Amino acid sequence: MNEKVVILDGGFATELEAGGFKIQGDPLWSARLIHTNPQAIKEAHCRFLSSGADVICTATYQASVEGFVKFLGLSSEQAVQLLMSGVYLAKEAALEFQQTCRDPERKKPLVAGSVGPYGAFLHDGSEYTGAYEETMSVQDFKAWHRQQIQCLVSAGVDLIAMETIPSQKEAEALVELLREFPNSKAWLSYSCKDEQCISHGEKFAEAVKVASRSEQLLAIGLNCCPPTLVSPLLASANKNKAPGLGWVVYPNGGGEWDQSTG
Repeated sequence: MNEKVVILDGGFATELEAGGFKIQGDPLWSARLIHTNPQAIKEAHCRFLSSGADVICTATYQASVEGFVKFLGLSSEQAVQLLMSGVYLAKEAALEFQQTCRDPERKKPLVAGSVGPYGAFLHDGSEYTGAYEETMSVQDFKAWHRQQIQCLVSAGVDLIAMETIPSQKEAEALVELLREFPNSKAWLSYSCKDEQCISHGEKFAEAVKVASRSEQLLAIGLNCCPPTLVSPLLASANKNKAPGLGWVVYPNGGGEWDQSTG
């Protein structure tokens, strides 16, 4: 086994809630703190880096220009700047860590721009079902995600993290959209409901094939699912993963989510 392992950070909202911040029930999730307490965002990034993370994700999973306008009362221009500032906070944390780290073996940390599914904006748990997929075309998905990705790329992320994607259609739209940013690399990560299928019901083995249509994807995989599903899902799709493409895997802690109580 000679394959390179890269360590990602952990659950950002979980880390913030451990510090006393109320995230559950907020339509902006962790992204609200980019506006209300940016220092808390930066400090969380720093803790992940100190714990060994090679990659930190921006707190933009549930961030969008439309959401910032709707829930924070900002103008579109202010919302764009706020979204970009989520990248600047992560980059500042990475730079400060690099300047103070005494381990000569530690490489420069990378900043991944977090892009959640359309369901994250809906704030109804549908990133774990993909129920909205039937009402959206590939072009609709591309139009929704374009501005967020543009902000992340313009602010200088090292790569894009397309996370918790519940359906193959939305994944295909994101892979197509990535071509509009030809200098950008990314990973694509699905939410999954069982040992064979992603959340909307398509076979994970088939969903992995969308990666073969992009030379910009560095890795494909799954996140925010029970740890027990990881090995069966990867085994089911191993033959469909292109050579040289990595797996990206970051399951949850194994608990059960109760939407009614949070």
